[in-house]
Amino acid sequence: MSAAVAGTGFQSVDAKALAGGSWRTAERHAEIRDPYRGDVVGSAPVSSQADLDAALDAAVRAREAAAALPGFERAALLRRIAALIERDIKSLAELMTRETGKAIKDSEGEIRRSMETFALAAEEAIRIEGRHVPLDGSAMGAGKMAFLMPFPVGVVAAITPFNAPFNLAAHKIAPSIAAGNTMVLKPPPQAPLIVHRLVELVVEAGAPAGMLNTVFGGAEIGAALVADPRVEFITFTGSSRAGAAIKAASGLRRVALELGGNGATIVHDDADLAPAAAVCARNSMRLAGQSCISVQSVYVQERVADAFLAMMKAEVQKMKLGDPLDPATDVGTLIDEAAARRVEGWVQEAALTGAKIAVGGLRHGAAYEPTLLANLKPKMKVVCEEVFGPVVNVIAYKTPADAFAAINASPYGLQAGIFTKSNEVTFAAIRGLRVGGVIVNGSSTWRTDQLAYGGVKASGIGREGPRYAIEEMTDQRLIVFNL
Repeated sequence: MSAAVAGTGFQSVDAKALAGGSWRTAERHAEIRDPYRGDVVGSAPVSSQADLDAALDAAVRAREAAAALPGFERAALLRRIAALIERDIKSLAELMTRETGKAIKDSEGEIRRSMETFALAAEEAIRIEGRHVPLDGSAMGAGKMAFLMPFPVGVVAAITPFNAPFNLAAHKIAPSIAAGNTMVLKPPPQAPLIVHRLVELVVEAGAPAGMLNTVFGGAEIGAALVADPRVEFITFTGSSRAGAAIKAASGLRRVALELGGNGATIVHDDADLAPAAAVCARNSMRLAGQSCISVQSVYVQERVADAFLAMMKAEVQKMKLGDPLDPATDVGTLIDEAAARRVEGWVQEAALTGAKIAVGGLRHGAAYEPTLLANLKPKMKVVCEEVFGPVVNVIAYKTPADAFAAINASPYGLQAGIFTKSNEVTFAAIRGLRVGGVIVNGSSTWRTDQLAYGGVKASGIGREGPRYAIEEMTDQRLIVFNL
């Protein structure tokens, strides 16, 4: 662990809920602590049912005006938000790092990506369009004209996670504004402060009162939000278990669920091994492995498995674990010590049943060393479940079909990567892998914010990315003209 880096005039943040343009005080508050230093970095309210009612009532009252706001005004609002984010990059990144333990360079990268998310949503806000539906292909339709037109879905409930708290909140807020909806947002209890700062910037940019509202707290207030009949659409990013509960509670309302994964990447024997090892190592440890598309298992053709393992070992050993505020740190803490203890337990369990710890394997408070495992069995938790920590497996396979079968056996299906020079193997993977995205000559850990992003099976329903989230957050209305 590297020495602590002195602060930069950091100011603690005391978050407040927002309803109809007014900040609300609360009877109860939760302290938020820096997982690396242990000191208090701020507080967040614990919202009550009264707070939730106020937020939802405000969203309902503002719904008609939000829907009527012209596209050019929604786009201008989104651009103003992006500009305010750019103004505050340094302070936002420091707050995120202090709150989550994320390496400061990763925090700055996330803030910059969020600027793009709002800018992309601004572009999409003026491109929302319907389509003409030809009817003269049947006698009944002849002489008629039909169109499908998108309209705002109304009141959106959004629940976001701690691992990329700013950008994943941006992926809910920006498309909702672009589509002309109102929203009640519940930030993660582990990282509420950085989301509160984003909401402050939305208000500062001039968002109409009630377009964005917030409540804070844990699963209880989240469940109440999802169950409330005033909510007309639900968007959630988080665990597959929580997503299943939301789906069960949603009834006939539509949902968009971006859930867990255990990112797999295939390295075939014709690939350039050294670059593949570098990419897989970096993308397994980035964000301390707390990403649903983090490289968790690398399936390597058995002829090159030993050589690739050695290369991976060398790359993982380069990763610097240390103070998240140190610009040289590659891997900061996990979100809290409980998360690090869980990862420690899973690795120890795997080691006791035959896995080899090639690198790492030790916990330091809320931090866990970058860890490389070999000699894995399919039913070990570190293979078949979502580790959500800085742990990567190297697993040998005989044929591509064997690797595809192992990946498809998982309940998850978010993204997969494959390194190969063979078109035949590439297209076999594209056709054969049951995932939401296949990254060719790259790892599972790749996402640019304008693309459709989401999974299949236990990894979710629907797609994110501004254009695609806007489609999720609008209703298609059929218009028929009898001419």
